[in-house]
Order: sequence, then structure tokens, then C-alpha cells
Amino acid sequence: MDLLHSQLAALQHKLSFVATDPIDWKLYVQLSSWAVTLFESYLLIRQYPLYSKPAPPKVLEKHFDPEVFRKSQNYGRDKAKYLLVVGLVKQTIDSALVFSGFYASAWALAGKITGFFGYGSEYEIVQSLAFAGVLFVVSAIPSVPTSIYETFVLEEKHGFNKTTPSLFISDLIKGWVLAIIIGGPFLSAFLYVFKWAGDHFVPWLMAFLLFFQIAMVIVYPTVIQPLFNKLSPLPNGELRTRTEALAGKLRFPLKHLYEIDGSKRSSHSNAYFFGLPWSKHIVIFDTLIKESKPAEVEAVLAHELGHWYHMHPTKLLCISQAHIFTILALFPAFLHAPQFLRAFDFSDKVAAHPPTIVAFLLFQMILTPLEAVVGTILNFISRRFEWEADRFACELQDKLGDPEMSDLGERLGRALITLHIK
Repeated sequence: MDLLHSQLAALQHKLSFVATDPIDWKLYVQLSSWAVTLFESYLLIRQYPLYSKPAPPKVLEKHFDPEVFRKSQNYGRDKAKYLLVVGLVKQTIDSALVFSGFYASAWALAGKITGFFGYGSEYEIVQSLAFAGVLFVVSAIPSVPTSIYETFVLEEKHGFNKTTPSLFISDLIKGWVLAIIIGGPFLSAFLYVFKWAGDHFVPWLMAFLLFFQIAMVIVYPTVIQPLFNKLSPLPNGELRTRTEALAGKLRFPLKHLYEIDGSKRSSHSNAYFFGLPWSKHIVIFDTLIKESKPAEVEAVLAHELGHWYHMHPTKLLCISQAHIFTILALFPAFLHAPQFLRAFDFSDKVAAHPPTIVAFLLFQMILTPLEAVVGTILNFISRRFEWEADRFACELQDKLGDPEMSDLGERLGRALITLHIK
């Protein structure tokens, strides 16, 4: 532990320029965030002509009905235009908030709110919760209209939406309540660990975040998801028999097999597994069961179990821990730099003792270019994992010596096409 802390101290010494050099951090955030947004917009525009092709690639022509392909292309074009506009609008709003000194005003407002209830500035965690609440309300102003448009205009236009207005409002309220019930205690504990551990917070905070991630693996499917969707045991029949047999052959620790009513919100399909290493649960969307034959659903599940076989979730967890460590290791240099907060219009009084939540929020903005690179790398890794899972399903006959799985690759191909177009 001492070696870790000494190395972290050496890193902070190298980053001491943050507290001494006259850097226009606000300008840096504006330029870097716009650069990332414009690059992402360029990628969308670059991809857009592909949605105008009148026919699929030759290798897929026999699998596509011309009318179905035309509808798929129309949806792709409209979705790309929506993402382009939403991305640019979001960046414009974010840029305006930074330029106007909104975050300093929001912290001052949070102080007035907590002061009204008798909590002074010495109650930093309480004021931080109020600050988070202010940001939450402000972020909802543009996000709710865009969600309404995506659900009731874009998805509705192309026949994917199954969400009713009452269900949309119910989901929205449930999401807000969960954000308060889970987000409030999480943020309080997060900030408490910072204060308790002092400059040695990195390993302690990593342990806390890892514990929270593992806890959510248990809590989300058992407590949170049932608030939004109904999970029912998959009925007896060919699909259940195939799935249990496949899990048994691979020694997958299957405990429960569920069907989820995804059709109540959308006609999109999926399947996934979750759980602890010794107890796994498989969930299949009712839309997938409806649109695909049991043999094709089995192929999709073989792909999903390929992720388990190759330990992809565990590998991604390890990568995320390295990512979190890097962020936390860099953060102290910005936490102890008053001029960093002053660059974003905070008063000298606040900047002299930077609130952890404020410094961390602004630090995340500084990391925008780095996060864009990390996101690209993670996308590359994710694609590699998907290909590896596809290969696992296609080669499962050789692994199990089961001739009935000789056409598993073809079945997976048909199921994936169905997932894409329906």
C-alpha cells in the first residue's frame, strides 16, 4: 500500500502545473468537447449514405424481403438524423452552461437550499446532494422532450414503439424515484469515502465502487427490473428443453430461465444472462420468441453463452477497474487546485476549499478527449468479444461433438437478421 501511495504522490508532483500554470480550462473544455462532438457527427454523416443503398449486400440478398429492407433503411436514416441533431443540441446546451458559469450558480443555489433548512456550508455532503438535485432537474428539461420524440415519433413512425403515454410517464417517475433512492445514498457514501480517506482515497474508493458494481448485479435484476418489466418462468416446451440442454452441455450454472415482456415497450428483441459466477439467469425477450423459431433462439443463446465461456463480463470488469483507477489517480491534482475552479467562475471562497463533487464534475469535463479515446477502445474490444461469441456458437459442434449443432451458425445468422430488421 505504501508503494502505491508513493507512486500516486509522484504522479501528483508531475501534475503540479494544474495548480500553478495559468491555463484557460474553460476554453479547453469548450474546444475539446466540441471537437469530440463534431468528430462523432462526422462519423454519423459518413455512415449516412449506406442507408440509401437500394439493396443489401449480395451475401444477404436471399435473407431480405425487398420491402422489409426498404423499411429498415428508412429507419436507419431517420435514426441517424435524430442522433445527429440530438448530439449537436446537447453539446450546444452543455457549452452554454459552461460559458455562462452555470455550475458556480448551481452550487450557490444548492447552498441557499440547504441553508433554508439550517445546513451551512460546513455540511458539504448535504450541499452536494442539493447540487446534484439541481443538475438533475436542469438535465431533465432537454432530455424528457427528446425521449418523447424518440419514443412517440421516431419509433412509432417505424412500427417499433409499444409504449403508451401512461407507461412512459410511469417509467419516468419510477426512474426519478430510483435515482433519488439509490443515487442519493451512493453519492453520500462516495463523498464520505473521499473525506474519510483523505489523500489516500484511491484504493478505498475503488473498493467501494467495486462493491457497488457487484451489489447492482444482484439488485438490478431482482429488485429494479421487475418494477419496469415482468419476468415469468419460460413455459415448458421446445425452447426451454433446448436451452436447458445447451446450458447442461456447457456446464453453465443456470438457475432460472425467464421470458421478459419487452413487447410492452418495443418490438425490438434481445436475450441476455446475469448473475453471480455460481448462479446464472437467462432472460429471453418475448419478441424474440415470437419472431424466431426455437432453434434460432437457441443459436442466439449459444452466442450469449459464448460471452460467459470466454469470460467477457469478467474481462470488461477488469478493464473498467483499470479505467476507474486512472481517473482517480489523476483527480487529486485538480481537487487541490483553486485556480481550476476559478476558471469556471467559482468565487475565491469556494475555490480555496474546492467541493469534491464540483471538482470531480469539472474534472470529468477535462477528461472528455481521453474518454472519447477510451470509448473507442472499448467499442473495439466489444466488437472483438461479439465476434468471439459468434465464433463460439458457430464452432460449438466441434466443442461438444454434437451433430445436431452442425447448422448452428446458419441458425444464428437467420436470427441476427431477424433481430436487425424486426
